[in-house]
Amino acid sequence: MDFTEILILSIGLAMDATAVSITLGGQEDYKKRHRLFTTALLCGLFFGGFQALMPALGWLLGSGARQIVSGVDHWIAFILLSAIGLKMLYDSLFGKEDEKERALPTSIKTFIVLAIATSIDAFAAGVSLAFLDVPLVLAIATIGAVTFALSFIGAYAGDRFGSMLGRRFNIVGGIALLAIGLKILLSHLGLA
Repeated sequence: MDFTEILILSIGLAMDATAVSITLGGQEDYKKRHRLFTTALLCGLFFGGFQALMPALGWLLGSGARQIVSGVDHWIAFILLSAIGLKMLYDSLFGKEDEKERALPTSIKTFIVLAIATSIDAFAAGVSLAFLDVPLVLAIATIGAVTFALSFIGAYAGDRFGSMLGRRFNIVGGIALLAIGLKILLSHLGLA
């Protein structure tokens, strides 16, 4: 596997995290730009960090863990992303209009849950990398850096488009998270 293939793998693994970052960036009107920067930075750090960590763990656990995780990874991601997406939809559709709470709070706990949910596939990729002639440090550094960059940019894109859509963006974000979870589930079941 050469660097181009590692880069393509990195971009593919970063797509879920980027979509979630767009959702997080569109959660509120960031009148104070430093709050958007903080959210974008946290998206980059958490998603990039977990996307780099999970392949390293997958690499270390090797083929034995592949059999265990590959049987349930899609269900874990589906359940986590669906729960968060349904919460966003519920809050957007049934929440009070004057509430200042966002449908998806940007707390450390939320970032951790989202980072785990979006990086489970990176764990499986790491297990696969263990059987290929791939330099581990280069692979995890590339995966982490690409995910950081795309997630950081995604939060800004979400802010830009979220302000145009207003409260409806939370509905779109909730549906997007549900769709990502469903896509992960269906692809692992061989139906997509």
